[in-house]
Order: sequence, then C-alpha cells, then structure tokens
Amino acid sequence: MKTATSHAPAPANRELLSLSEEAVALALRAGAADAEAVAFESDDFAVNVRLGQVEQLTESGSRALGLRVFFHAAEGGQRTASTSTSDLSSDGIAKLVSGAVELAKVTGADPFAGLPQADLFGSLDIDNLALYFSDVDEIPPAERIEIARRCEAAALGFDARIQNTSGAHFDVSTAQRVMVNSRGFSGSYRRSYCGFSVTPIAQDADGAMQRDYWYSSARSSKLLASPEEVGRIAAERALRRLGARRVPTQKCPVVFSADIARSLMHNLISAADGDSIYRNASMFAGKLGEQVAGENITMVDDGTMVFDHILPDGSTLRTGGFGTSPFDGDGLPIRRTVIIENGILKNLMLNTYTGRKLNMPSTGKASRGLAGAPGIGGGNYFLQPGMLTPEQIIADIPNGLYVLSTMGFGVNLVTGDYSQGASGLWIENGELAYPVEEITIAGNLKDMFRNVSAIGNDLEFLSSGAVPTVRIEGMTIAGS
Repeated sequence: MKTATSHAPAPANRELLSLSEEAVALALRAGAADAEAVAFESDDFAVNVRLGQVEQLTESGSRALGLRVFFHAAEGGQRTASTSTSDLSSDGIAKLVSGAVELAKVTGADPFAGLPQADLFGSLDIDNLALYFSDVDEIPPAERIEIARRCEAAALGFDARIQNTSGAHFDVSTAQRVMVNSRGFSGSYRRSYCGFSVTPIAQDADGAMQRDYWYSSARSSKLLASPEEVGRIAAERALRRLGARRVPTQKCPVVFSADIARSLMHNLISAADGDSIYRNASMFAGKLGEQVAGENITMVDDGTMVFDHILPDGSTLRTGGFGTSPFDGDGLPIRRTVIIENGILKNLMLNTYTGRKLNMPSTGKASRGLAGAPGIGGGNYFLQPGMLTPEQIIADIPNGLYVLSTMGFGVNLVTGDYSQGASGLWIENGELAYPVEEITIAGNLKDMFRNVSAIGNDLEFLSSGAVPTVRIEGMTIAGS
C-alpha cells in the first residue's frame, strides 16, 4: 500500500498529534483492523453589549479526542464503533480505546464501513490556505467590548426612531484540528475567526417596531469593517421595514436579496446529498446527469477557495474562505466540485461511506465531529453570478416582492414543496415602494429552479456560502 504524505503540524499541535497517534496505536494493539482518531482544541471569547452595558461575557476553552475503530466481521464487512473524551490523560485515552473496542464487538457488520484506501490520501498544503491569523487573539478584551459598544452606538445615533437594540456582539475563536488514521494519514491545521454584529430596533410614531441586523466577520482582524459602518447599515436595514403592510394574494415575480438567496439556493446542494439520494429521500434521486434547474444555474462547492484582499495601505492579505480546509472528515483532500452545471446535476455530495453505497468515488465532502461516523458537508458554495445589478433586476418588474427575510421550516427536499413566511419590500413600476410583512411565499423548488429569470452580479462571500440576488417568476404570495 502507498503511504500518504503527512503534514508536519505546527508546534502547538504536537501534543494533540501525539495523543491521536497513541489512541490509534492502542486500538490496533487491541485487535482493531483499522482506527482513526480526531483531536480538537479551541479557545473562544464572546461578549454581548446592550445599551452600552456588558450583559454577558464568556471565555472558554475545550480539548477533546474522538476515536473510530474497525474490526473485520466473520460474515463479511466490518464492525465499527466510536467514542470520544475530554480526559486526555493516559488513563483517559486507555478508557477511550477500551470503550470503542467493546462497543464494536456488539455492533452489526456493515459491508460499506471502512477507511478510504491509503493511496487516496494526498499531500497537504496547509500554509497556502491561510486559515489562521494570530492577530485575532491580540485584540485586547477591552477593545473587543469597545468595538461592540461603538457598533451599537452608531446604530442608535443614526436616527431618532432607533432607541433600543437587541444587543451588539463581538466573538473571537481559534481552533486546531488533528486527524490520524492507521492507513498512513496524519494531518493538522489551525483556523481563526473574529466578528461582530448589532441588531437595532426601530419604532415609528404609532409604536410599531421592526428589527434587523448587520455584521462583519473575517479570519483576520485586519479585514473587519469599521463598527460605525456596520452600525449604520444595520440601522438602515431596520428603518426600511417600518410601516410594513400586507399585500393581496397573487402570483408575481419574487426577487430574493443576496443574503436570503443564499439559503434558498443552498437547497440545490442539500438535494444533491448522497445519503439522501441513496435513501431515495431527495427530489434529485435518480436525476444524476439530468436537467434539474434552468440553464443559467451553475452551483459549485469548493473547499479550496483562497481570497486576496487589498488592505487600506495597498498591501494584499490572502485568507482562506470560511469553508476552506485541507482535508475532509475522511482525511481526503478537499476539492472543487461542480454540483450543477448549466442546470444539469453533474455530481453528488459524497463521503467515502455513501460513495461506496452508490458505487461511486467520494467527492471529498465528509464532515466529521468527534464521535460518530462522518456525515456529509460542504466547503464554500456559490451560485455562478450573472451580469445584472440588483437594481437592474428589479427595474422591469411592474409588481413584485423583494424578499428581505423568511421564517419557518416549510421546505420539503423530497417533494420540492416550498412555503415560508416572508417580509420584504414591495416593487411597483420597477422601484422599491413600501415594506410588506405577514405574507407567505410558495412554490415548488423543481419549478422555482427552472424559473430563475435573472441572477445578479453581487456575489460576495460574507460566510461559507455566497449567492447573488435571484429573481424567480410566477411564485404565489398569500397575503390579505
């Protein structure tokens, strides 16, 4: 067997690496055919400020290790079990291993269980992914609190109709992850995050209240927006909701703002989940290679994305995306996968286990916690942008809805039925006219994805997913 190339871990990871290797070695000595250990360590800070006062401040750290073991079953397949612990002493690791071994003895044989082949593990290029920046830890706690206060003050000071907020938050997190298995894979990486947000509450003369929010987040503190800018945007978003009314029930074009379109179009990724496909619990079951959306729809999941940011001084800072990582929950290299190309379902979201069930190779989409078998998860996903600005998309709509928020869980990925409460702005003669609320938007995802008539050019990665403004024809609005 070909042995995978190991990534030399950062010094801070060496203890976790050693503990993981110890757990795997003990499992093999206990008779396991294969074993896999995952270790995780994190440090987190969070503060909530409301009306200038600190309401809650937390600092926490955690360290834990998870283990999966595999035993060949006489009837074929493998028996597998997993355990996890936060006791990283020698006794704690020994109990972790013995617990997993005993559990495996009473589990049923699974013909699809097992680690990936050794020759599928690739070499790791951690540094070029730019996932960790020490500057997030260098922001003093007092400054973190002050940033939250400044952000809230900017929202409160923007307009006399804003006298209250649900609070402003500042969060910092750094984490390191290690994975080791008995087939030669050894990998580790660190990641960082910092961000802040505010949720102002606007009130009109009649006492009606509306709220909205805005935020800034980044891997490096150098990329955070100014607190004053975030507070201003949040205030503007709350104020534009004042005076909301209902509209009559009708069919019309619906324009999803970029932050709402992100969750809508993520349903394309969710419907391509290999486990759901295998269980015939997805509207995309049996549709691989077939048209499932309009020809203007290309959806990509890419866990390798790295972005170059131009700083105020003209220098460039390179950072990995929020969904970027060097390896997936199976230890396989993260990759770029076109899920839907020009409306055709090209690939599925697969980990090793589900790929074996479907007799297909993994697409590097395994997600992994400390305990249990890997699930399926993505990296950075996005919808290929179009050429139009949001204003141009709205401009030729005589009557329609611009969606600012949705609520509820009315999405059925088996049938495609879609029905959600919504609020937003009403479009009249190509312009945003007034706010609306207490309405429901409904359709079927199978039709909606084929009826996307316009895609915006406003693609921006504010999280691990990015989708521009999207216009869909012929949706039903249930109102007054």
